[in-house]
Amino acid sequence: MGKRFRMSTALDVDDLLLECIPYAIKLANEKYKFNPPITIHEVDRWGKLDSRADVIFEFFKDPNFFKNQPVIEGAKEFVRKLSELTDVYIATSIYPEFMGIRAEKIIKEFPEIPQSHIYMGSSKELLNVDILFDDGMHNVFKSNAAYPILMRRPWNQNATGMLAVNNYDEFLKLLEVITKSYSFKEGSFKSPGIIILVGPSGASKTELANELLKTIPNLEKLKSYTTKVPGEKTDDWYKYISKAEFNKMLDNKELFESTMYAGYGYGSKKSDVEDILNSGKSVLAVMDICGAMSIKTNFDNVVTIYINKDKKELIGDILEKKIDNQEKVNRIVSLDAEKRNSEICDFEVNYDDVEKMALNIKELLKI
Repeated sequence: MGKRFRMSTALDVDDLLLECIPYAIKLANEKYKFNPPITIHEVDRWGKLDSRADVIFEFFKDPNFFKNQPVIEGAKEFVRKLSELTDVYIATSIYPEFMGIRAEKIIKEFPEIPQSHIYMGSSKELLNVDILFDDGMHNVFKSNAAYPILMRRPWNQNATGMLAVNNYDEFLKLLEVITKSYSFKEGSFKSPGIIILVGPSGASKTELANELLKTIPNLEKLKSYTTKVPGEKTDDWYKYISKAEFNKMLDNKELFESTMYAGYGYGSKKSDVEDILNSGKSVLAVMDICGAMSIKTNFDNVVTIYINKDKKELIGDILEKKIDNQEKVNRIVSLDAEKRNSEICDFEVNYDDVEKMALNIKELLKI
């Protein structure tokens, strides 16, 4: 009998397994007594910020910082579970003088990972692995892994289109989908359930969703909370809140899924989904793949449908949108990355027109 193939996963360390930026913020607030205290939301991009939060960088020169980094809650159990499913490697970028400290910490806290699987260096694109899991969007962008996956953090909020998750459970659900150990069969949808439309900007997802609402009984839209200001014809799909309100909802864990798209926050409340299902209706949502995996993690009977559309048409639709040029650039640049998301959706529907697509989806789901 041949050896069974096992996928390989490379894990980042800082802010994926060990607290880094939150720990540095805690130390900075204790040392300098900031009033109000620095919050993690102030670290909203990679590198120096030209703000008071730059004080955290002084701690990254102290060996005691790396010796005492707390293990993120749930990280040990996550690594144990992941080690049962894939070969696990470490891919960590750290100053050479602290490599010994980092290695000792990993060996002590995560004994499931073989010492020979610990890679230290900034060129993570050289790693030959199936999956890279990292909070640095520059590493995810450059990765040659088959599935580079981003851990959502405030400093990667402008990442658009790539595979991303909010927590360990969502990563494990995504792994389940990638390895095809999860499969949604045609016609197995049961009402009330959850239908999620996924696809790149310009794929007519909202137009299709509105058509489905007209033609499928007992279907109700799930509105997203967003920091994006009103201005498009899809406004009735969103509840607009300020960035401060959005961050407060995140801190209070009111949003069970959240994502950033072109710099704007989007999120959903679990209670909103439950209210619709408890009313006997099915939920219709328009989300990116990050939101879709969150829904799959938190609910059963969820089907994801990728809307495929010709790239030239997508670009044309994006250029016609009433949004600023930078957002148009962000959406166009993300198109190739978003196309990969079709591989992990349950079904793919090619764009013809919204009425034909709606009929195709009704046939797929047998509703």
